[in-house]
Amino acid sequence: MKPVRLPAAATLALPRWALFALGLLYILPGLIGRDPWKDDAGSFGIMWTMARGGLDDWLYPNIAGLPATEDGPLVFWLGALCIKLFGWLLGDVLAARVSNLGIFVMGGMSLWYTAFHLGRRAEAQPLRLAFGGQPEPDAYGRTLADTTVLIYLGSLGLLLYSHETLAVTLQGSLVAYFLYRAVRYIESSNARNAALVGLSLGALALTRGPLSPLALLLALLLCTRFFHVPAATALRHMLLAAGAAVALTLVWVLPTSLVQPYGDSPVATWFVSNVEQLALPGWTSVKAFFRVGVWFFWPAWPFAGWAIWAWRRQENMLHIVLPLTFLGALTALFLCDPTPENGDLLKLLPPLALMAAFGLPTMKRGAINAIDWFSVMALTTLAALVWLFWIAKLTGWPAKLSHNALKLVPGFTPEFGIVAFTVAAAVSIGWIWLVRWRVSRQRTVLWRAVVLSSSGLILLWVLLMTLFLPDLNYSKSYAGVAQAIAARLPHDADCIDTNAAPAQRASFAYFGRLPFAGVEGGQGAQGAQCDYVLLQDNVKTRDDRALFRTWNARGATLLWEGRRASDRDERFRLYRRAR
Repeated sequence: MKPVRLPAAATLALPRWALFALGLLYILPGLIGRDPWKDDAGSFGIMWTMARGGLDDWLYPNIAGLPATEDGPLVFWLGALCIKLFGWLLGDVLAARVSNLGIFVMGGMSLWYTAFHLGRRAEAQPLRLAFGGQPEPDAYGRTLADTTVLIYLGSLGLLLYSHETLAVTLQGSLVAYFLYRAVRYIESSNARNAALVGLSLGALALTRGPLSPLALLLALLLCTRFFHVPAATALRHMLLAAGAAVALTLVWVLPTSLVQPYGDSPVATWFVSNVEQLALPGWTSVKAFFRVGVWFFWPAWPFAGWAIWAWRRQENMLHIVLPLTFLGALTALFLCDPTPENGDLLKLLPPLALMAAFGLPTMKRGAINAIDWFSVMALTTLAALVWLFWIAKLTGWPAKLSHNALKLVPGFTPEFGIVAFTVAAAVSIGWIWLVRWRVSRQRTVLWRAVVLSSSGLILLWVLLMTLFLPDLNYSKSYAGVAQAIAARLPHDADCIDTNAAPAQRASFAYFGRLPFAGVEGGQGAQGAQCDYVLLQDNVKTRDDRALFRTWNARGATLLWEGRRASDRDERFRLYRRAR
């Protein structure tokens, strides 16, 4: 017996304007007005270098001369193209983030249509009621699609990475698009759908390398055995998909190998760095998966786990088997990475959100009400604390809260911003109205269980990105350090060697226009041809001799020394080498 019993009234679609409004409130704060921070400044630096450079920079990703070949070039191409198109109007930073907006829309729409197609299938439909009144397939599919997107938006992991110009951000949305193409292929196993599957895999390869596309292709081939696609047809189509993926990857690999930008090709380094991500599962990756995944996938993973249990006795469950197979393949890949990154978990979120939506209709009303009230109480309390800390930092009362709010940004002077306050106040009023609507009307629609949790998370994000954005920019941006270095650098300086990390190098190049040595320039001990060297180290370092010997800075003249006010450990020093 199917585990879902729903009346038609439970499948009332979420108004389109409401879904669009939530999406805009989700993605725009954090894109507008935010400086490149340490986490995404490196990626922005690659995009900015491409947009300002020539063909070699587009083929050989680099950050103002520092090679960056761990990821594929696709996400950087998108950002650089947006800088070219919109930089004159929006500024380079915001223009690069236009690509984030497109990536976010692609991921959300892909998940919506995937859930819609799966929700319309006969095996996913609720039980027919004795006297009728069960939902129509299209209405049920739309409701599940809305629910999937709300769960996706309510996940903490997506919130952290969707606003950053990173390869893992594009990878997550491309996995969502691959899910949609895979569903369409199972529904209609023809060459066209197989080729489109291959193109999505090729885009994934150009984003984060070939391992994830290969794992997903094998998982899809396995899924065809569950859903009666003839073995010969499935194998032929998977070979076609693999060919399309390789062909798309060659768009970068082939010209890069022929042109040899900067006298070298980054393809070999890129491929080796991807192969090195594959090893036997170790305790480090297992611990990272569970320690980070518990909050990263919240609240999707409890619903997804319940979905697997609730639908365990059914057959031909494409809505469970397909995302679960992909989830298993991607999880195995993560566990086999000896040095996993938190951002790599983002590719697991689309299949989890999809399964979670199909688990929600099987839950008891008491559990759903508990989720509602937990969301209301916890998120309202957190929002009130954000407002209280904001009042404290401006007024000095309560004194202890004011001290705690300002001790993380020493030297920062808070100011009242009318635009930020207006947006924050409007969203807070909207939250109060939403809670009142939920409590007073007691709607039985399916998506009501997650609309409060998603909206509350959006509320907190908007409050942080308006009321505390100046504080965060002050503490996380390197703009001030870059401008201080530029002010002390002689005007005739045309070359600087540095050991600065990618994020810092990108920030200094963009904010300070520092002329770092190019890809062909010296790195490390070979960087002696530059008259100036910028060194990054720790203030606790007692012996500089090894660092100075490596960078040929012995006997150099110190021109400037400084750091971010919020960072007590990091230190930068600018030297002029002895001639």
